[in-house]
Amino acid sequence: MQLHLLPLRWTAQRPDWAAAAVAGFGAGGVLMLLELFWSSVVLDGNPWPATRMVAALAMGEAVLRESGFSLVVLGAALALHYALGTLYGLLLVAIVVACGLEPRAFMAALAGAVFGLLLYIVNFYGVAQAFPWFTALRGAATATTHVVFGTAVVVFYLALERPAWRR
Repeated sequence: MQLHLLPLRWTAQRPDWAAAAVAGFGAGGVLMLLELFWSSVVLDGNPWPATRMVAALAMGEAVLRESGFSLVVLGAALALHYALGTLYGLLLVAIVVACGLEPRAFMAALAGAVFGLLLYIVNFYGVAQAFPWFTALRGAATATTHVVFGTAVVVFYLALERPAWRR
């Protein structure tokens, strides 16, 4: 049995940007649901500290000192979370398409998983330098959800992509 790995080729293909945006938005939802499940069921049962940490990026550190449910905080966290998910989805799809990986679903999904892991490292070790409260979210569970995010972006994109877009 021979395994032929095609070399990566930079191509001038254009991504289906609408499908990429929807894929990033949907994968952001998957990541959020996994994080809510983890914090509500596996950890202490309180999903609001992580929500406040995300909202604090836009609303400031004062949000971290509050407790309990706040519709304003939830709205800010959701808006920021989905905006970043969409942005990262667009970036990942651009990389996958530029590398010509979308015909090879496994390689594309693997690239998504690696992207998710790199995104975790950038966010929780790089961005955390400016927003130190994110260090509390470091760990295997958060890294895993980011790997799932990257993989989900690619899977969603491949399912949504309109091949006629390229013509």
